[in-house]
Amino acid sequence: MKNKSSQLKRSRTRRRKVANLPALAASKPRKLAASLHTMKISDFYRPLKKPVTLRLDADVIAWFKKDGRRYQTRINAALRKVMERELKAG
Repeated sequence: MKNKSSQLKRSRTRRRKVANLPALAASKPRKLAASLHTMKISDFYRPLKKPVTLRLDADVIAWFKKDGRRYQTRINAALRKVMERELKAG
């Protein structure tokens, strides 16, 4: 019998998927080429998520939570935006 935690880890790794691009698949070749030029790497690449423990100010957490669920995703997006801006400037 397998350990539940090892089964959970395996099920999490299976969830990683490549972004669906149904709008591009249905478009004409010229539109597809134009769309590909405006896309970022992040439109195709979905990095692995790594759990971390992070201590944030209570008011910062409350601000992200006020819009409802998926606040951790919004925090990640905000951090990624800052990271990409610094990579461009650097």
